[in-house]
Amino acid sequence: MATVSTYLNFKDNTEEVFNFYKSVFGWEFVGEIYRFGDIPKQEWVPEIIEKDKNLVMHIALPILWGHMLMWTDAPESMWFKVNFWNNVHISLHPDTREEADRLFAWLSVNWIVEMPMADMFWWDYYGSFTDQYGVKWMINYSQR
Repeated sequence: MATVSTYLNFKDNTEEVFNFYKSVFGWEFVGEIYRFGDIPKQEWVPEIIEKDKNLVMHIALPILWGHMLMWTDAPESMWFKVNFWNNVHISLHPDTREEADRLFAWLSVNWIVEMPMADMFWWDYYGSFTDQYGVKWMINYSQR
């Protein structure tokens, strides 16, 4: 079933943040905790510096009514610069790869594509962009 989640970026303290929210909501995390050191070497990925390897690349926690909060650290060594206005994404999880492509194409037209839709090492089909209104989006189709 297609879902929407909120994706939050933090500067090097994601683990502290998600543990706080876990204690508030009382739920367990969904799936694995991915760390930047888990990223396989790829042409488009910069070298992960030692101090950033244990930072959180992705973690998810269900909160209320099926809504999912997701987090990542945003290290500057990986081209991130976290500011108050850029630390939140709307993350869409469509039912099909075709729907993922359609949403990506329509929402990102003529604007800033950060990562084109592509198969990722975590087995999903993913892309991210900023739309014409400055809203940051992620499209993630789970192929599992």
